[in-house]
Amino acid sequence: GSEEPVPLHEEFIYCCGAATHVLKCGPWKDLSKDESKNLPRLLFMIIPGNPGLAGYYRTFIKALYCGLNQQYPVWVVSHAGHCKPPSGMEMVEDTDIKELEDVFGLNGQVEHKLNFLKKNVSKDIKLVLIAHSIGCYITLEMMKRASELQVLRSVLLFPTIERMAQSPQGKLMTPLLCKLRYALYMPVFLLSFLPEGVKASLVRFALRGMKTCDESSITTSINLFSVDCIANILYMASQEMMKVVERDSATIKQNLKKLIFYYGTGDSWCPQHYYDEIKMDFPDGDIRLCEKGLRHAFVLDASKEMAAMITDWLQDDLTKL
Repeated sequence: GSEEPVPLHEEFIYCCGAATHVLKCGPWKDLSKDESKNLPRLLFMIIPGNPGLAGYYRTFIKALYCGLNQQYPVWVVSHAGHCKPPSGMEMVEDTDIKELEDVFGLNGQVEHKLNFLKKNVSKDIKLVLIAHSIGCYITLEMMKRASELQVLRSVLLFPTIERMAQSPQGKLMTPLLCKLRYALYMPVFLLSFLPEGVKASLVRFALRGMKTCDESSITTSINLFSVDCIANILYMASQEMMKVVERDSATIKQNLKKLIFYYGTGDSWCPQHYYDEIKMDFPDGDIRLCEKGLRHAFVLDASKEMAAMITDWLQDDLTKL
C-alpha cells in the first residue's frame, strides 16, 4: 500500500563546536521551549553506532514514528563530525572558544549527546533512548553522568559495551584502526573526486550480498567518501578498541529496570558468550537474544522489522504514561 508521507525535518547544526546532522520525525521541531503548551511528554532519541551518520536511521525512525501511531517525536542525532556538512558549513565551528576537548573522541561523543539534550530538549520531557552498537556504551555513560535525565527506557541494540578489541571483529580491526588508519585516508581522498553516480555504484557493489538493501543506506554511504567524515569515524573507532574494555556493571545494576538489551546470535562485535555472561550476572534483567538472524548493522536491511519489535516491547510503558 502507498505510505502517507511522514513529516521528516532535517538540519545541520553545530553542537559542542562540531558539525552535527539531526533528523526529526514528527511535527515537533523545537522541544526546548518551556512555555510551549503542546510539548509532547516523551521523546524517542536514537544514539547511533559507528559510522554514526543520521541517514542510516532514516527508515528506522520513520517506521518507529508510524509504529507509535505518530504520537511522539523520534529524533536521531549523528555523532559529532559524522556527516558531510552542506557547502558553506565547516566541520568545526569557526570560533575562538574551544567548546570541548577532543569532541570527536569517545568521551567527547558522550558529552556531545548530553549537550545536545541540554540545549534542545526541555527538562520536562521524558526520554526513550534507543542505542545501537557503540551508541549503547555512550547511552550507559550518559545515564551514569547525568542521572537527572528523565529516562523512561533505554533499548540497547547489539550492544558493544565490553571487550571490543577481544571480539572476533575487534581482533581483525584493532591493528587496522590503531596502526594503519592514516593509510586509508589517501584512497578515500582520491575516491572523493569521483562523480556521485560512480560513488553510488561502488556502494551498491559493496553491499551486493544483501537481498534487500535500504535505499537510504546507499545514499548515506556516499558521505563516506569525504576524508573529514571518514577520519572522524576511524578516530572514534580506534578509541573504542582501546577504551571499551570492561562492562560497566555498576551503571547497569543501578538502571537495570530501565534497560532492554538485544544481542545477536552471529554478531562478531559482541559474540553470544557476552550475552550468556551478562544474562548470568543479571538474571532479572530484560536481556534478549535475537531469534530472527538480524545482522549487527540492522539498519542496512531490517529497519522496519526492528522498529516493529521495539514498539511491541514498549507497549506496557506507553500505556502507563
